[in-house]
Amino acid sequence: MADKVSVTSKKFDTIIEVKNIVKQFDGNTAVDDVNLKVRRGEFVTLLGPSGCGKTTLLRMIAGFEAPTSGQIFIEGVDMTDTQPNKRNINTVFQKYALFPHLNVYKNIAFGLKLKRKVKTGQDKPVRLTKSEIDEKVRHGLKIVGLEGYEHRHIDTLSGGQQQRVAIARALVLEPKVLLLDEPLGALDLKMRKEMQVELKNMHRNLGITFLYVTHDQEEALTMSDTVVVMRDGVIHQVGTPKKIYDEPQNAYVADFIGESNILSGIMVADFKVSVMDKIIHCSDKGFAKDEKVDLVIRPEDLLIGEVGKGSFDGKVINSIFKGDYYEMRVLVDEYEFTVQSVEGSKVQSMVSLSVRPQGIHIMKKARTVNKYIGTVYDEKRVHFLGAYFDCDAS
Repeated sequence: MADKVSVTSKKFDTIIEVKNIVKQFDGNTAVDDVNLKVRRGEFVTLLGPSGCGKTTLLRMIAGFEAPTSGQIFIEGVDMTDTQPNKRNINTVFQKYALFPHLNVYKNIAFGLKLKRKVKTGQDKPVRLTKSEIDEKVRHGLKIVGLEGYEHRHIDTLSGGQQQRVAIARALVLEPKVLLLDEPLGALDLKMRKEMQVELKNMHRNLGITFLYVTHDQEEALTMSDTVVVMRDGVIHQVGTPKKIYDEPQNAYVADFIGESNILSGIMVADFKVSVMDKIIHCSDKGFAKDEKVDLVIRPEDLLIGEVGKGSFDGKVINSIFKGDYYEMRVLVDEYEFTVQSVEGSKVQSMVSLSVRPQGIHIMKKARTVNKYIGTVYDEKRVHFLGAYFDCDAS
């Protein structure tokens, strides 16, 4: 039993640790005082919009960029100033960087021909033998499902096949960490979904650490053990896909991860929140009485029914059939709810919305997040939230 505990604890110890990392380009901060730990064997995804710093952070871990300040540890050793080829980390890029003049076999073998290792009874590292290289290449082809493709030229392969070659080329070097920088970005939707499943299976079978970069929320939620949500060079939340989706820490995470209805409210008591002049039940507690809060209600958690039977009555102003559900916009006073339901309602029909307490997530108030639409009445007045205000509409 003691042996089992030892093995389990080692599997989940920290393999990468980033401490107070800052990266600036020409005075602009791309990564701002980031701290992150990646456990051995995890599939961790850095998720965020373009320009959020996720690729820059990945490149610093790989050694392709030097941090302005801070430290990077790999297996407890400070690797901040260590060259990329000394880090036992390999990277798969969005542009696969394959050699077009070499066939599949030679592309995968390229790094192995440069690799050296210390053999028993020898003092200096030596090159791998042809038989050792051949064994590793064929094993790599088997891992990515490209057996029999050894002599195919790169330009005869599909995008998905080229990506597999790039992954095999990285895996045969037996890295402790595989970094993947938006590797599915160049693929079509169908191929991308297929490769999501294959990458997850590879990770499960190989057991090595994957650190993955994407701006695609579905990819992150589908594939990851842990998701790191970034914005403007800062980490906003780290957690499991379910935790990130069900319990976002702030309005940005809630809005970025899937569709969300984000409203302002006031906690009147434990498990009770006032929103849009209605008191509804929730599953949250521990807030101060009359504390201002933000609410997140996912579209699939809203139930649609007959007028007067729910919490909010409103008008359906838009309805789109998405294949296995309808996505509707329901106007309640000045707020547009997004609702997803297997049954659609006609546009312009009146409905009522309700939500179970478990479908409401309460967050500390960060800022006012409701968006209301005003109407210019004339050159000096605007109609907004049921009242007229003086303005200059010229």
